[in-house]
Amino acid sequence: MNVEVRGLTKTFGPASAVTDLSFEARAGIVTGFLGPNGAGKTTTMRMMLGLVAPTSGTATFGGRRYADLSHPSASVGAVLDSAGFHPAHTARDHLRVYARMGRYGPARVEQVADLTGVSAFADRLTRTLSTGMRQRLSLATALLGDPQVLLLDEPSNGLDPQGIAWLRHFVRELAAAGRTILVSSHVLGEIENTADHVVVIRDGRLVTTGPITGLYATATVLARSPQADLFAAKLGQSGIRVERRQPDLLRVHRLSTAEVAAAAASHGVMLHEITPERPTLEQAFLDLTGGSG
Repeated sequence: MNVEVRGLTKTFGPASAVTDLSFEARAGIVTGFLGPNGAGKTTTMRMMLGLVAPTSGTATFGGRRYADLSHPSASVGAVLDSAGFHPAHTARDHLRVYARMGRYGPARVEQVADLTGVSAFADRLTRTLSTGMRQRLSLATALLGDPQVLLLDEPSNGLDPQGIAWLRHFVRELAAAGRTILVSSHVLGEIENTADHVVVIRDGRLVTTGPITGLYATATVLARSPQADLFAAKLGQSGIRVERRQPDLLRVHRLSTAEVAAAAASHGVMLHEITPERPTLEQAFLDLTGGSG
């Protein structure tokens, strides 16, 4: 079941939280949803689920709005926060309440508890749970209906390194089984190890979307030249971002090695070294978002 967001816009008075945002999350892959704090990721997810009314635009699941799905929790599961627990309920009580609301049997409660590790603390009161335990309980709740789509907002919050590794493997297994997974996260290393596709937003607007490997098209090139000052000036005049790494070493952004070599030749600049530099996801993200977040 593919997810399509088309022209989503949300304004709060004079402020625009999300503006004309469009992207797609496809079945069978993990899509990472990235942006600096305040970029509009959570607002977008809440609009997708009908929790916030969009000013304009649509979000559909298999061509249908969330409100039009006949049995929403069996199609779409969501983890948006880990605060919605009754303090006097145990973790198992919480799952049982939501199972009854969704018309799922008691056996499903035990299945999702086992899948997510909630079984280990199922009889503890929710008010005593750690942040990581709450995250697991939220995920178990989202999985009660065995949905084809999962929307996960910062799902690794509060998890220890072992829990994060478990979540990465678990999410990829869900996607491999044909589900559509949209994961918002500020832990860029985890997105790099988990996602196949990314959507990057800034100030509520789309910056880029595509395969995660496509972000590395923004790879930098290290160029060493005895005429580094001249070369930096010429590139800067053409709108190319250049960093000075050493007196004779430049880092050139958004050009390939062939393009850097051609630029040097056109300006009569001698190069002693030219080396492509593959960025991490964090470097690519900061480049795309102007160093924000």
